[in-house]
Amino acid sequence: MEIHIVTDAAEGARVVADVFEKTLRDAGDTGAVLGLATGSSPVPAYTELIRRHREEGLSFATAQAFLLDEYVGLPAGHEQSYHHFIRDNFTAHIDIDDAAVVSPAGDAADPVAEAAAYDARIVAAGGVDLQILGIGSNGHIAFNEPSSSLGSRTRVVGLAQSTIADNARYFEEAADVPVRALSQGLGTIREARRIVLTASGEHKAEAVAHLVEGAISARWPASSLQLHPDVVVVVDESAASQLELADYYRYSRSLEAENPVSRHS
Repeated sequence: MEIHIVTDAAEGARVVADVFEKTLRDAGDTGAVLGLATGSSPVPAYTELIRRHREEGLSFATAQAFLLDEYVGLPAGHEQSYHHFIRDNFTAHIDIDDAAVVSPAGDAADPVAEAAAYDARIVAAGGVDLQILGIGSNGHIAFNEPSSSLGSRTRVVGLAQSTIADNARYFEEAADVPVRALSQGLGTIREARRIVLTASGEHKAEAVAHLVEGAISARWPASSLQLHPDVVVVVDESAASQLELADYYRYSRSLEAENPVSRHS
């Protein structure tokens, strides 16, 4: 893992946006396949990417995108659907074709069949070149709650009570919060060629420590990313506060800044 400990959200957004920009430029006219996360963690990076599109000409015109998850029962037009969120916070402000931004159908008549079909669509697109992730305070990524199989595929999942409580702030009534979601599995996510995960705040510190330095375990689903060969982790000082090797990660980044090594894909 490549660990970046940043001073604030703006620096973290620039680091994540740099990874996106490299992926887009490396793909060229072929077009990159992007995996997009929702929630608050990636929003600063999306804001920076919008700025680069508007002010520096960064183009997403040939890109495709797949969302990580969607609430079961919410139609695409619902204001709390992730289909709506990603457009409102990111894709409506760049030059990607809206039809190229694909999310699971939360209101599908057969959610189980929809999950399998979604996995197949990702494979048919050639797989994800770059997946952005956040992390929950209980270590979940996408909606892979603790106890999720490390090899799981896109499926219907029940949400943990802590996740439901975290998401309640987005709904008028607690009873309105969906309790199930369609989510890419841990196995699906790890098939992305590169992954960037971003987190901030002390409430994420325990999960980040297990992600980076803990044992690989279904108790902390994000720890399965240790099995992936190319993961960039971008965290602020608070989220990094439980990392025992934080000084080493800072030292490694300073060495890289002084003596950059070319990345071979």
